[in-house]
This record gives sequence, C-alpha cells and structure tokens, in this order.
Amino acid sequence: MDGRPWTVNYRSSTVLSLAQQLNLPQEFITTIQNAFGENGRTWLAALPDLIHEASRQWSLTNVQPVPNLSYNFVAFALNGTRDVVLKIGVPNRELTNEINALRTFNGKGAVRLLEADEKRAMFLLERLRPGEMLATLTDDDQATHIAADVMLNLWQPAPTEGAFIKLSDWFKGFEKLRRHYKGGTGPFEKGLVERAEHSVANFFNEDYIPMLMHGDFHHYNVLSSDRGWLAIDPKGMLGPAAYEVGPLLMNPLGFLNRSDAIRIIQCRTDILSERLGFERERIREWGIAHAVLSAWWDLEDNMDWGYAMRCAEIIAQA
Repeated sequence: MDGRPWTVNYRSSTVLSLAQQLNLPQEFITTIQNAFGENGRTWLAALPDLIHEASRQWSLTNVQPVPNLSYNFVAFALNGTRDVVLKIGVPNRELTNEINALRTFNGKGAVRLLEADEKRAMFLLERLRPGEMLATLTDDDQATHIAADVMLNLWQPAPTEGAFIKLSDWFKGFEKLRRHYKGGTGPFEKGLVERAEHSVANFFNEDYIPMLMHGDFHHYNVLSSDRGWLAIDPKGMLGPAAYEVGPLLMNPLGFLNRSDAIRIIQCRTDILSERLGFERERIREWGIAHAVLSAWWDLEDNMDWGYAMRCAEIIAQA
C-alpha cells in the first residue's frame, strides 16, 4: 500500500479474501466480525476504499499496517516527509470519544491528534519514536512508576464541553450480565461478581470529582517517545480516577503464568497507592471490578473470558 489508487472492487470481493487483498491477519478480521457483526463485515468490505480516501485526503504514502491489529485498522505512513499513524475504525461512539479525548488532552500525556474525519471514523496521529511499549520493560516496579507518571500527567477535571462516555455507563454491563443469566452469574464465579457489584455501587455513590481519564490504560497503550512516555488509544472516560488502575493490573498479558503473580500485584498496588494517593483496598476493588467487567465483555464478543476472571481471582488474593 503506497497511496496509489486502489484497484480492488470491494463490492464483489468476499471478507474471506480480504486478508490476501490487504495483507491483514485473519485473526483481525475474525475479531472485527465477532465484535461488530454485520456492521463489521460491511466496514471490512469498505476498508480498501477508506484507506485510499484517507491517503488522498491527507496526502499519505507508504501506508503499512502495524503487525498487531486488534479492533481498528492502524498503519504507519508518510505525510510528506513526516512519519504519522493512520487509524480507521468501525464508526461507533467509543471511537468518536477517542477523537474528542485526544483533542482535549492536546498532547499532554498522550499522543497528538493531527487530523480527524469523525464521520468516517478515521484520523491521523503523530508517530511516537522510538515507540517501545511499556510492556517491554523487564523491571515491573519501574514500569509501574512510569505508568503512575503518565496517569498523573494525563488526568484532568471533567471538561465542560464535549460529550464523553461516563464510566457508570460501562458498569451497567453488570445489569446486562444479570439479565442475561436471569439474575444469576452464569459461568462467572458468584462471589467475585457480587463483590465487584458491591464495590462499584459504593464507589459511584460517593461524592467524587469526575475526571477525564484514559479508560484503557495498560502496558500496551503507553509508548516511549522524544517527549517522554505517552499514552495512546484513550477511551476518554469520565468518572472516579481510581478506576484507571484496573486495566494496568491485568497486564501485560501472560504475567499471570508467573509463580509470583500475586506478589507482583501486591507491589503494583503499593506503588500506585503511594504515587496516586488511593487506598490499597480501593485499588484492589477497582481492579477486581474491571476484570469481572472485562470477562463479561469478552463473553459478549464471543472471546475467551477465562483470563479476565483469573485476573480477578489473583487481584482478590493480593
């Protein structure tokens, strides 16, 4: 993909051949189909034209997909001589929220937004270099301190303008879980679900100052740059800032296989409590709540929910 006009007639192509046309991993295509259903299949069929239109609109060349695609098409590209990142997603409220959040953060603690076409859910970002993920650090304590630095730099009081998603809306997922299982908890451990429901209800009933936060803050969404460590892919959520620790406690993927996973969670909790000013218990309970909610989301998306529930178990023991 070099910015030249596309010759693919996507209307006559099949989703099955899309991987060959754009050199996209089949896992990415499956994820989009599972998460977005018919809208996802329609978007996948239109993706070649969307890439071409973004290339034309923003004078992009040498568009190269990143190797770890998940829920959006992301590619490195050139805008003249400037390195940039192109992101295109299935149009949805969360992606619009991300664009608004990036505008609000304006490069403070986060990657800079350069251009955006909200209607077509595509936007252009600065490319962070060297761009190493926080997950590459082998010293977990160091990574946790860096994460705390970025959180504190990123957070800001809820803006008076802009329609951001409220964290309380996300946690209505517990109500959906209960309805789905007719008041029960299905395959999820009853005690952990009840604990998460109780903690979240108490937290939202408190008199707190809502903050604009990342919402999906973890080791793969913090990159090194010439401006220091910065966050990417913000959800842009409004709510109690202590929630931000939840995704961090569950990552990087696979650390649960370590024999000292509980100790790692304990050390992270100590550091985050000291750096962010939250009680250890509050950090632990938000971690459990996020893990249980993530398990429900995974089940909704026809994905493996076991890892998220195992995280909830480990955090509960820490």
